Amino acid sequence: MEAGSSNPTHSDPTHASNELVLTKDGSHTLYSARFNQWYHSLHGAFDESKRIFLELGLDYLLESGKREIRILEMGFGTGFNALLTLLKAGQSPVVVDYTSLEAYPIPPEAYRQLNYDEFMHATVLQSLHEAAWDTEVRLSPTFTLRKVHATLQDFLANETFGEPYDLVYYDAFAPSSQPELWTTEIFSGIGRHLQVGSLLTTYCSKSDVRRALKAAGFRVEKHPGPQGKREVVRAVWEPERSNES
Repeated sequence: MEAGSSNPTHSDPTHASNELVLTKDGSHTLYSARFNQWYHSLHGAFDESKRIFLELGLDYLLESGKREIRILEMGFGTGFNALLTLLKAGQSPVVVDYTSLEAYPIPPEAYRQLNYDEFMHATVLQSLHEAAWDTEVRLSPTFTLRKVHATLQDFLANETFGEPYDLVYYDAFAPSSQPELWTTEIFSGIGRHLQVGSLLTTYCSKSDVRRALKAAGFRVEKHPGPQGKREVVRAVWEPERSNES
């Protein structure tokens, strides 16, 4: 999930914006009326985030020996991916620099209902949501957060080129709601902020999304997904290989 488009869809009248629901693994998610989507899988918000972003992304880099990891998240949303990453960083020999984009932040009355701290035996979710926007905030000795209040398109157009990102959590809302965020142009723009071997993980394994990733310069891998999702994607930034193929 990510709310990063200026072209919202019509909302589903059967659900209210920021409606809270308990997913099958006991963790909460919210509904976005703007994009007619749930922020996480109803099969389990925790299981989804853990499998796609930690196991296929952060854990994979840790196992490869990386000890300083720069992450770009497409869609801060409920803050669950950031929370899991902060907690993982506190348990691992790693320092994480985490940049997260969000065009439509969840209001306090919504995120204060989420049970993630209780579910994860933590007390940091509110600090993630209340961290200042558009500035770096050090939330622990191993985790620095920069929340950017912008669309992905504006971020890519205006972000200066600094240290490349090692990992992208691509958690935009589905192509049916935000098709403009699943294009070769968008993925190429992200690639300009990566280095060879950087990873992008996402829940969406649609064939046209995989083709767009490949055309942009990624090598695409399909992996078994969490409950309710047969396949998910891990893509490796290899532009030279893509140009040769």
